Amino acid sequence: MSGQCARGDVLTELPHLFSPLGLRGLTVKNRILSTGHDTTMPTDGTVNDALVAYHRARAEGGAGLIVAQVSGVHETARYTTHILMATSDDCIPGYRRLVEACHAHDCKVFVQLFHPGREIMESQDGCLPVAYAPSATPSERFHVIPRALPNDLIGEIVEGYGAAARRIAEAGADGVEIVASHGYLPAQFLNPRVNRRDDGYGGDTDKRRRFLGEVIAAVRAQGGEDLVVGLRISGDEKDHQGLTEEESLGACVAFQDRLDYLNVIAGSSASLGGAIHIVPPMIVDNAYVAPFAAAVKAAVTVPVFVGGRINQPQDAEKIIAAGQADMCGMTRAMICDPEMSAKAAAGRLEDIRACIACNQACIGHFHLGYPISCIQHPETGRELTYGRRTPVAAARRVMVVGGGPAGMKAAAVAAERGHHVTLHEAATRLGGQALLAQLLPGRAEFGGIVTNLTREMELAGVQVLTGSRVDAKMIAEEAPDALIVATGARPRWPAIEGADEAHVLDAWQVLREDINIGSSVVVADWRCDWIGLGIAEKLARDGCHVRLAVNGLMAGQTIPQYVRDAWVGELQRLDVEIIPYARLYGADRDTVYMQHTANGEALVLEAVDSLVLCQGHEPESELAESLTDLQLEMHIIGDCLAPRTAEEAVFEGLKAGCAV
Repeated sequence: MSGQCARGDVLTELPHLFSPLGLRGLTVKNRILSTGHDTTMPTDGTVNDALVAYHRARAEGGAGLIVAQVSGVHETARYTTHILMATSDDCIPGYRRLVEACHAHDCKVFVQLFHPGREIMESQDGCLPVAYAPSATPSERFHVIPRALPNDLIGEIVEGYGAAARRIAEAGADGVEIVASHGYLPAQFLNPRVNRRDDGYGGDTDKRRRFLGEVIAAVRAQGGEDLVVGLRISGDEKDHQGLTEEESLGACVAFQDRLDYLNVIAGSSASLGGAIHIVPPMIVDNAYVAPFAAAVKAAVTVPVFVGGRINQPQDAEKIIAAGQADMCGMTRAMICDPEMSAKAAAGRLEDIRACIACNQACIGHFHLGYPISCIQHPETGRELTYGRRTPVAAARRVMVVGGGPAGMKAAAVAAERGHHVTLHEAATRLGGQALLAQLLPGRAEFGGIVTNLTREMELAGVQVLTGSRVDAKMIAEEAPDALIVATGARPRWPAIEGADEAHVLDAWQVLREDINIGSSVVVADWRCDWIGLGIAEKLARDGCHVRLAVNGLMAGQTIPQYVRDAWVGELQRLDVEIIPYARLYGADRDTVYMQHTANGEALVLEAVDSLVLCQGHEPESELAESLTDLQLEMHIIGDCLAPRTAEEAVFEGLKAGCAV
């Protein structure tokens, strides 16, 4: 590790990241920002204990500024069933508790002021709500045709922004952020392709900016002189009808004198392609919005914040040092490691659990209606249950069998609590299936889960033995006080009529590149997850003609939508043919036979050289089943319990490590 600088425990190579920033008389202690993001934790429109605990963990972990998730400013702003609302004074006590929890750790708190306009995601009661927008311009992604806002309702909404700012200021928050990003209501007014009004709120540029100008004025008037007021805006909305960087930059310049900062990002909620950039997956470059932030910073005099795949403090330091921005949004980085800021400040860069942008448990949970978490750090979102490790009263000898994500997490947690833990892995490398997952195109960062869990075990003092195959006899001889079995899974090969005549292989064999493929391939994807998509892309890039036949509604049906949509778009560019509703039935020398899952009709795919199976997995449960006669505390976790994903494996590792 590098040496310490004279300012104490801050690394010399991170001086810009850990310098204070002034905003309207407010001093933020460093340049690390948790941007506004929905957590799905609120249950009745107000701040609850779970949300307070969630933000407290990041404040305690050293974040300089937390921007709390969107708060609706009007009843027509309810775009999900779990949105926070700032439409009555009932919201004030909850916000006050959140602010006080963060202020206790010298972390400043802003709150987002929000109206989605036409971007309504959910019904509140099963009936489709009326969405309001500047004009009746449809939202492609949600298939919403909004009602054009009448002028009196525009006035109500503007007043709602001001009243919400008053309440949030009364709760003690340091600032508010007006959300004009991702194609939400203020952006809809700014956009000439969405705003087709011919009155005082539409037409030329000045009229399209009128709504946002009135919102800022109302927030200033009611929020008070000391309240910091910022604006979040997408540069390029990445949508065929979205705002361009030129249009967004023009708005930034026009409103800078009325704001204390600008927070820039990319993307739009209005289309599948634009929405990918709301939470960009790992195929998107790190810090890719920084060039636009630099353009904004060169054109304005107020501080500029930026986000977009900034997951390492070293990257944030470079952005700030280069003058591209004044503060970096590192939201997923702190979902993955709430202590990232403190670790970076102390020079413990190798101890940071780096986000891999898998999107599975953060935005993936949000889209499923569950509180957000992290596949690497399942304590996130569960702070009230797992936020503190309970030290053991007496150390025990714990044996962990299996060095994949489940076993590694279990070993790390058990050892951190004070047990003597030995982990046995039959292979020569730790990681299990994660070592294969990182070989899929665009998924190399997934290997970070192995690096991060390995470091957790090192810090906790786990003894690791690779190339160590465990059997019942060995366990009986070792006689551990507790046993955790995490032996993983193997590829599932279903019965396939005629398979003896066909050239059949599985995804693992393809990734290991130890078998001949041929030029025309059918990928039979039963799971509809990352594996089928990744195998199809790999083979297409290798020059094969690929047909991806999925036993589901769509390719990637079971994975986070931004990951799926980005991947499906890439497969289209590679001319991969995607066949939905396809159940594998049989194969012969050059033909694959399938059934349509809805009507049972035959789907015959001819001129096939190889059939690649992506049919899920079967548990490696033989060891656990051989131990039923031993009088031994045993925990079976991960894929050997039931084949699922890395998320369940790591979470079960956490639970087992806490249980022994």
